[in-house]
Amino acid sequence: MTGIAHADQLKGVVAPFFAAAQSFAADPVRRALDDVAAPDIRIRMCHPFGDLHGADSLFDTVYAPLFSAMPDLERRDLICLAGTTPEGDDWVGTMGNYFGSFMAPFLDIPPTGHLAHMRYHEFFRITDGKVTEIQAIWDIPELMMQASAWPMAPQLGAFLCTPGPLTGDGLTAAGDGTAGLERLKQMETAMCRHPGDPDPRVMRLDEFWHPRFNWYGPAGVGTGRGIRGFRHWHQIPFLRGMPDRKADPTGDRLADEQMYDLHSHWIAVGDYVCETGWPNMRMKVTHDGWMGIAPAGREITLCSVDFWRLEDRKIRENWVQFDVLNVYMQLGVDVLARMREFNKARSMAAIPFDEGLSMQESPTASAPEATQ
Repeated sequence: MTGIAHADQLKGVVAPFFAAAQSFAADPVRRALDDVAAPDIRIRMCHPFGDLHGADSLFDTVYAPLFSAMPDLERRDLICLAGTTPEGDDWVGTMGNYFGSFMAPFLDIPPTGHLAHMRYHEFFRITDGKVTEIQAIWDIPELMMQASAWPMAPQLGAFLCTPGPLTGDGLTAAGDGTAGLERLKQMETAMCRHPGDPDPRVMRLDEFWHPRFNWYGPAGVGTGRGIRGFRHWHQIPFLRGMPDRKADPTGDRLADEQMYDLHSHWIAVGDYVCETGWPNMRMKVTHDGWMGIAPAGREITLCSVDFWRLEDRKIRENWVQFDVLNVYMQLGVDVLARMREFNKARSMAAIPFDEGLSMQESPTASAPEATQ
């Protein structure tokens, strides 16, 4: 089977779920999940959901509460890539935004009554024509920020509704991605030479990153533009707080021996590369701490689900999600509990909007003239 035909076949497995979730309704989405999922499907969700088993558990625990909070919920895919990893596993990787009118609480985040967005990175492992595993990170802090309910330190990077690729081909990308994957591995190997070598130039950022690249980080970290934005709003604080980070893969034998159980699943299509790992990084928070958290000296792991788009062999766009709430939890901070403390005086009631078509909307309008 050709690469394009195989990718289309993999996408076809999850297509019923994507179609149902695009204009979300409870019964069609539940049926679609039942249709695409293997009976023993394993779901690895971000905090606070954790590991789930079975399509019913996914719907009841994750999607039903979101649908209750956003009754006009819709899923908007911006990137969808499918392929086989170097190890021989089949995956479909998606990035996009859940949209909906935020009318009732979700995870005790207060509703706003306005259109809200929450980015998702979701990967689906395909085996024998069924989804056997899902690894997914939702940007729940992004929703908290829109509700003015974020209880932690302000993020350094910009806050925005994350866009799709500049080229507009995130859903139609095709072609051999071998060269792009090799380029990404070279980049990560260079990254990991610092701070063992304290000179930042050892990371060769100019060689691997486009001068106008966008780094779309999760809420809590934010977005940076170009090497300047990437370094100041993400990389410098990250490396200063966790200089001993270990990632998979590095291409360095000694570092690889220190990865323990870290592993990533990589697929590459045309100019795109994507990766999921649960977990795929390990580090100890020391020195200046990170994201406003004091250095705990405690080792943590990172679940990271990422997409890259290359242009002329350089990274032009990088969409990054890691489980921010889980990072805080590993360091002894329950962000959702802290949020509830900050917002306990706010109303958690559903917002009782009508359709806005009553005659009371124009109090200054003149009464109809009497019939002569």
